[in-house]
Amino acid sequence: MKHDGQRPGKSSDAAMPTRRSFIQAGLGVGGAFTVVFGLPQIARYAQRHTQDAASTEVDIPPFIPNAVVQIDRDGHVSLTISQVEMGQGTYTSMPMLIAEELEIELSTITVKHAPPGDTLFGNALIGEQVTGGSTSVRAFYDPLRKVGATVREMLIAAAAKGWNVDAASCHAENGTVVHSPTMRKVGYGELIQIAASIPPPADVKLKMPSEFKLIGKAAKRLDTPEKLNGSAVYGIDVKLSGLKVATVSACPVLGGRLASVDPKNALAVRGVRQIVQLDNAVAVVADHMAAAKKGLAALSIIWEAGPNEATGIADIVAQLAVASETPGAVAVQRGDVAAALDSAATRVDAVYQMPFLSHAPMEPINCTVHVQEDSCEVWVGTQVVSRAQAAAAEASGLPLEKVTVHNHLVGGGFGRRLDVDSIHQAVQFAKQVAGPVKFIWTREEDIQHDIFRPYYYDRLSAGLDQSGVPLAFHHKVTGSSIIARWEPFKFKNGIDNDAVEGGSGPYDFANVLVDYVRHEPPAGLTTGWWRGVGFTHNAFIVECFIDELATTAGQDPVSYRRNLLKKDTRALAVLDLVAEKSGWGTPLPSGSGRGISIFNGFGMYMAQVAEVSVSTNGAVKVKRVTCALDAGTIINPDTVNAQVQGGVIFGLTAALYGEITIKNGKVEQSNFDTYRMLRINEAPLIDVNIIQSNESPGGMGEPGTSGIAPAVVNAIFAATGKRLRKLPIDSSLLAQGA
Repeated sequence: MKHDGQRPGKSSDAAMPTRRSFIQAGLGVGGAFTVVFGLPQIARYAQRHTQDAASTEVDIPPFIPNAVVQIDRDGHVSLTISQVEMGQGTYTSMPMLIAEELEIELSTITVKHAPPGDTLFGNALIGEQVTGGSTSVRAFYDPLRKVGATVREMLIAAAAKGWNVDAASCHAENGTVVHSPTMRKVGYGELIQIAASIPPPADVKLKMPSEFKLIGKAAKRLDTPEKLNGSAVYGIDVKLSGLKVATVSACPVLGGRLASVDPKNALAVRGVRQIVQLDNAVAVVADHMAAAKKGLAALSIIWEAGPNEATGIADIVAQLAVASETPGAVAVQRGDVAAALDSAATRVDAVYQMPFLSHAPMEPINCTVHVQEDSCEVWVGTQVVSRAQAAAAEASGLPLEKVTVHNHLVGGGFGRRLDVDSIHQAVQFAKQVAGPVKFIWTREEDIQHDIFRPYYYDRLSAGLDQSGVPLAFHHKVTGSSIIARWEPFKFKNGIDNDAVEGGSGPYDFANVLVDYVRHEPPAGLTTGWWRGVGFTHNAFIVECFIDELATTAGQDPVSYRRNLLKKDTRALAVLDLVAEKSGWGTPLPSGSGRGISIFNGFGMYMAQVAEVSVSTNGAVKVKRVTCALDAGTIINPDTVNAQVQGGVIFGLTAALYGEITIKNGKVEQSNFDTYRMLRINEAPLIDVNIIQSNESPGGMGEPGTSGIAPAVVNAIFAATGKRLRKLPIDSSLLAQGA
């Protein structure tokens, strides 16, 4: 991937600029006091990436801004950040970090969407402008607090200068600077002129946790009012003068092409203005969506199916099964697994499978584009703003600087909007249309032409000693590589680090091997990130297999895990808390059971217990889910609760119903009737228990999703004695007599 702001030359970490050089201040547009700050990690990433990709070295730019803070004359603060708001609470938690150190009310901050630029607005944990992987707070916790503290100290210095007093005799309080001896006060807005002339301090003191006024306290979300009153603007809400609306149809056979299209009947539909086509898709441009849909239905289209016309899901799985028998690239290896398996008193082997999954966010894929001779303007909700700009530039044939991207609120991302296929397609279509046009994929198009979560086919083996303790643990992951497609320079030595992440769980086995076999599905079926990334896959497989080992050893699943986690105090704490809060070990009615899972990832620990009942016909009802988590320092506990609850519902939906299947090269699911969502009456009681901690903040967008499927499957075994090794849950296998 191209990274802007790079220059040829030599550099090293030892030559990195000091922190002072990463903060600059002055009067910006409209006379506002503007402070920009940067992250050295982004510069280091740019350097490493260029060296890896092109075997050249680069100078670290002298200043790489990463966020912008402005204070106007009324004392109002605005924050421009790269991280995108898609329901996870970023536009509240990140301003809380600034407000905490700046000593202002949270309600006085406005958050602005950042423009494109990897080095301008990069995420230090990922290395480019990306919202994903539960990294927003983790990446910006210290930097945003530091910039807040820096601005605070500059304003204090400005007030002290105006009063001709020692800055040490002043302090910040509720958007003002107070001279402690005299109790004189001056608002931040009145200080911006003087503050702009003061050099940023080389170092600042951050608050101790005991001094926090906002961090760790429940805060009302800043984006809620506009979402309630309807003024919030998502990508699909964009309105422009002269805007036309289009809807799209791509070849229903994955990898197929457009052979021909007869536009006559579609153009006869009132409101339809134009039919535009690409080599694999067609779009109907109209005055409004209803006309576009009617026009699309009236089109006479002939598709060229291509090589996947006879492909079915059974073919894809059979190929994965064969691939899983081949040697894998070693990702994790300790000890001698083969020897330990040979010497074990008992050996346990299993094959687990997880299906292709669609993201199915509430806001379907959409993109508004206006292509002119020397410019391209895009309005969209995306998790990767800089990639969106690059995709639009490539599709339009214009240089990057001629492409403007306006990012918006995202109505559900879940990893789908980490890809820019739809933006590239929209720009290609828009080149054929005069004026701005909004492309909206129907729900059917969104599901059937999604970038799917990979199908995984994994083999596991473990050897137990006579007391049931694992002597060896082997997990072979087989599936497609998202990393190899999405960020190929990170795919090294045959390993997709995401695919194997958490491949042996939180357990410290003496002899362990995690290896990986890359096997791609047929061309035209593209795989990508899905909420929880590698952990939604590996947490399910590892935690279900650990339960199998506990059963083989004749031990309680919680006690078994406790013995394997003796060295990890944080893991033990969440395990013990969830067992206590869930009533683990207390009696349940016949046909009911509890199941547990635990994992650590995203910088946090989480344990979940699911309580389920299984009817005589095999229907599964998840009654209660108890969660215990240690996510380090919590910014907004309300957000944490909401994220865990939402993640559990998302993951439970997938466990019970989520499956994309292929028949004759076509995705069989098309809308929420065939790609089911969990319904209100099916939702369990969700109890979230947070362990207070001063550790670094962990991520919260995805953990709730990752652990729920294994907890439910383990609970089903407790209730029925039937072990499921494949998702989604097949109730026919659980019916009495099955």
